[in-house]
Amino acid sequence: MDENLKILIRKCQENRRSAQSEIYKRYSSQLFSVCLRYSNSYEDAQDVFQEGFIVIFKKIDQFRFEGSFEGWLRRIMVNACIERHRKKNHLYVLNEEITPDETSDDIDLEPDEYTYEELLEFIRTLPDRYQQVFNLYAIEGYSHQQIADMLQISVGTSKSNLSRAREKLKDLIKKNNEIKFVSK
Repeated sequence: MDENLKILIRKCQENRRSAQSEIYKRYSSQLFSVCLRYSNSYEDAQDVFQEGFIVIFKKIDQFRFEGSFEGWLRRIMVNACIERHRKKNHLYVLNEEITPDETSDDIDLEPDEYTYEELLEFIRTLPDRYQQVFNLYAIEGYSHQQIADMLQISVGTSKSNLSRAREKLKDLIKKNNEIKFVSK
Protein backbone atom coordinates (compact mmCIF):
# COMPACT_ATOMS: atom_id res chain seq x y z
CA MET A 1 0.00 0.00 0.00
CA ASP A 2 1.43 3.35 -0.94
CA GLU A 3 2.09 6.00 1.68
CA ASN A 4 -0.43 8.49 0.24
CA LEU A 5 -3.26 5.99 0.66
CA LYS A 6 -2.18 5.27 4.24
CA ILE A 7 -2.27 8.97 5.03
CA LEU A 8 -5.68 9.30 3.42
CA ILE A 9 -7.05 6.36 5.44
CA ARG A 10 -5.64 7.81 8.67
CA LYS A 11 -7.36 11.10 7.90
CA CYS A 12 -10.61 9.20 7.37
CA GLN A 13 -10.07 7.52 10.72
CA GLU A 14 -9.94 11.03 12.18
CA ASN A 15 -13.34 11.76 10.54
CA ARG A 16 -11.98 14.34 8.13
CA ARG A 17 -14.65 14.98 5.51
CA SER A 18 -12.19 15.86 2.74
CA ALA A 19 -10.47 12.49 3.14
CA GLN A 20 -13.82 10.67 3.17
CA SER A 21 -14.75 12.48 -0.02
CA GLU A 22 -11.48 11.39 -1.64
CA ILE A 23 -12.02 7.74 -0.66
CA TYR A 24 -15.53 7.98 -2.06
CA LYS A 25 -14.26 9.43 -5.36
CA ARG A 26 -11.53 6.79 -5.70
CA TYR A 27 -13.64 3.72 -5.00
CA SER A 28 -17.27 4.62 -5.70
CA SER A 29 -17.47 3.27 -9.24
CA GLN A 30 -15.94 -0.11 -8.30
CA LEU A 31 -18.13 -0.46 -5.23
CA PHE A 32 -21.27 0.64 -7.02
CA SER A 33 -20.72 -2.09 -9.60
CA VAL A 34 -20.66 -4.59 -6.70
CA CYS A 35 -24.02 -3.24 -5.54
CA LEU A 36 -25.46 -3.48 -9.06
CA ARG A 37 -24.59 -7.18 -9.22
CA TYR A 38 -26.44 -7.90 -6.00
CA SER A 39 -29.48 -5.68 -6.58
CA ASN A 40 -32.62 -6.17 -8.59
CA SER A 41 -32.73 -2.56 -9.72
CA TYR A 42 -30.57 0.51 -10.09
CA GLU A 43 -32.48 2.19 -7.26
CA ASP A 44 -31.87 -0.73 -4.89
CA ALA A 45 -28.19 -0.63 -5.80
CA GLN A 46 -28.06 3.08 -4.97
CA ASP A 47 -29.68 2.47 -1.58
CA VAL A 48 -27.34 -0.34 -0.56
CA PHE A 49 -24.36 1.61 -1.93
CA GLN A 50 -25.20 4.51 0.36
CA GLU A 51 -25.73 2.18 3.32
CA GLY A 52 -22.42 0.46 2.56
CA PHE A 53 -20.48 3.71 2.55
CA ILE A 54 -22.01 4.67 5.87
CA VAL A 55 -20.73 1.38 7.30
CA ILE A 56 -17.32 1.91 5.69
CA PHE A 57 -16.86 5.28 7.36
CA LYS A 58 -18.20 4.01 10.69
CA LYS A 59 -15.78 1.06 10.64
CA ILE A 60 -12.76 2.63 8.95
CA ASP A 61 -11.01 2.87 12.30
CA GLN A 62 -11.03 -0.96 12.33
CA PHE A 63 -8.84 -1.12 9.21
CA ARG A 64 -5.40 -2.22 10.42
CA PHE A 65 -3.38 -1.65 7.22
CA GLU A 66 -3.04 -5.38 6.73
CA GLY A 67 -3.98 -6.67 3.31
CA SER A 68 -5.73 -4.79 0.56
CA PHE A 69 -7.77 -1.72 1.43
CA GLU A 70 -9.84 -2.22 -1.71
CA GLY A 71 -10.56 -5.79 -0.65
CA TRP A 72 -11.62 -4.57 2.78
CA LEU A 73 -13.99 -2.06 1.15
CA ARG A 74 -15.44 -4.68 -1.19
CA ARG A 75 -16.08 -7.09 1.66
CA ILE A 76 -18.02 -4.45 3.57
CA MET A 77 -20.05 -3.62 0.46
CA VAL A 78 -20.79 -7.29 -0.26
CA ASN A 79 -21.86 -7.77 3.35
CA ALA A 80 -24.11 -4.70 3.09
CA CYS A 81 -25.74 -6.21 0.00
CA ILE A 82 -26.29 -9.55 1.73
CA GLU A 83 -27.65 -7.84 4.84
CA ARG A 84 -30.09 -5.82 2.74
CA HIS A 85 -31.40 -9.03 1.19
CA ARG A 86 -31.81 -10.53 4.64
CA LYS A 87 -33.71 -7.48 5.89
CA LYS A 88 -36.03 -7.59 2.91
CA ASN A 89 -36.49 -11.35 3.34
CA HIS A 90 -35.45 -11.86 -0.26
CA LEU A 91 -32.79 -14.40 0.44
CA TYR A 92 -34.71 -17.64 0.42
CA VAL A 93 -32.06 -20.31 0.50
CA LEU A 94 -33.29 -23.85 0.32
CA ASN A 95 -31.19 -26.58 1.79
CA GLU A 96 -30.33 -28.22 -1.51
CA GLU A 97 -27.58 -30.70 -2.06
CA ILE A 98 -25.80 -30.99 -5.39
CA THR A 99 -26.38 -33.99 -7.59
CA PRO A 100 -23.68 -35.43 -9.89
CA ASP A 101 -25.34 -34.13 -13.07
CA GLU A 102 -25.30 -30.53 -11.78
CA THR A 103 -21.55 -29.96 -11.84
CA SER A 104 -21.10 -28.34 -15.25
CA ASP A 105 -19.12 -25.11 -15.27
CA ASP A 106 -19.44 -24.30 -18.96
CA ILE A 107 -21.29 -21.28 -20.24
CA ASP A 108 -20.61 -20.83 -23.93
CA LEU A 109 -19.91 -17.18 -24.64
CA GLU A 110 -18.06 -15.77 -27.56
CA PRO A 111 -15.57 -13.08 -26.52
CA ASP A 112 -17.22 -9.66 -26.49
CA GLU A 113 -20.57 -11.23 -27.45
CA TYR A 114 -22.33 -9.53 -24.54
CA THR A 115 -21.74 -6.25 -22.78
CA TYR A 116 -21.28 -6.03 -19.04
CA GLU A 117 -24.77 -4.55 -18.75
CA GLU A 118 -26.31 -7.43 -20.71
CA LEU A 119 -24.58 -10.02 -18.54
CA LEU A 120 -25.68 -8.13 -15.44
CA GLU A 121 -29.28 -8.30 -16.66
CA PHE A 122 -28.98 -12.07 -17.12
CA ILE A 123 -27.65 -12.40 -13.57
CA ARG A 124 -30.42 -10.19 -12.19
CA THR A 125 -33.06 -12.56 -13.56
CA LEU A 126 -31.77 -15.39 -11.37
CA PRO A 127 -33.69 -16.21 -8.20
CA ASP A 128 -32.12 -14.34 -5.29
CA ARG A 129 -30.61 -17.45 -3.70
CA TYR A 130 -28.84 -18.35 -6.94
CA GLN A 131 -27.82 -14.78 -7.70
CA GLN A 132 -26.16 -14.37 -4.31
CA VAL A 133 -24.11 -17.56 -4.55
CA PHE A 134 -23.18 -16.91 -8.20
CA ASN A 135 -21.94 -13.39 -7.40
CA LEU A 136 -20.02 -14.47 -4.32
CA TYR A 137 -18.35 -17.42 -6.04
CA ALA A 138 -17.92 -16.49 -9.70
CA ILE A 139 -17.36 -12.75 -9.37
CA GLU A 140 -16.10 -12.06 -5.84
CA GLY A 141 -14.01 -15.23 -5.64
CA TYR A 142 -15.22 -16.58 -2.30
CA SER A 143 -14.94 -20.32 -1.60
CA HIS A 144 -18.01 -22.44 -1.01
CA GLN A 145 -17.08 -22.66 2.68
CA GLN A 146 -16.91 -18.87 2.96
CA ILE A 147 -20.24 -18.53 1.15
CA ALA A 148 -21.81 -21.14 3.41
CA ASP A 149 -20.62 -19.21 6.46
CA MET A 150 -21.80 -15.85 5.10
CA LEU A 151 -25.24 -17.04 4.04
CA GLN A 152 -25.67 -19.56 6.84
CA ILE A 153 -26.16 -22.51 4.49
CA SER A 154 -24.30 -25.77 3.95
CA VAL A 155 -21.39 -26.09 1.53
CA GLY A 156 -23.49 -28.54 -0.51
CA THR A 157 -26.27 -25.98 -0.79
CA SER A 158 -23.77 -23.37 -1.97
CA LYS A 159 -22.48 -25.74 -4.65
CA SER A 160 -26.00 -26.70 -5.69
CA ASN A 161 -27.15 -23.09 -5.92
CA LEU A 162 -24.10 -22.20 -8.00
CA SER A 163 -24.69 -25.11 -10.33
CA ARG A 164 -28.35 -24.22 -10.77
CA ALA A 165 -27.47 -20.57 -11.32
CA ARG A 166 -25.08 -21.57 -14.08
CA GLU A 167 -27.72 -23.80 -15.67
CA LYS A 168 -30.26 -20.98 -15.62
CA LEU A 169 -27.70 -18.57 -17.09
CA LYS A 170 -26.88 -21.06 -19.85
CA ASP A 171 -30.57 -21.39 -20.66
CA LEU A 172 -31.04 -17.60 -20.72
CA ILE A 173 -28.00 -17.11 -22.95
CA LYS A 174 -29.10 -19.91 -25.27
CA LYS A 175 -32.61 -18.44 -25.58
CA ASN A 176 -31.15 -14.99 -26.15
CA ASN A 177 -28.84 -16.36 -28.87
CA GLU A 178 -31.83 -18.00 -30.55
CA ILE A 179 -33.72 -14.71 -30.47
CA LYS A 180 -30.71 -12.87 -31.92
CA PHE A 181 -30.35 -15.50 -34.65
CA VAL A 182 -34.05 -15.36 -35.60
CA SER A 183 -34.11 -11.55 -35.66
CA LYS A 184 -31.10 -11.31 -38.02
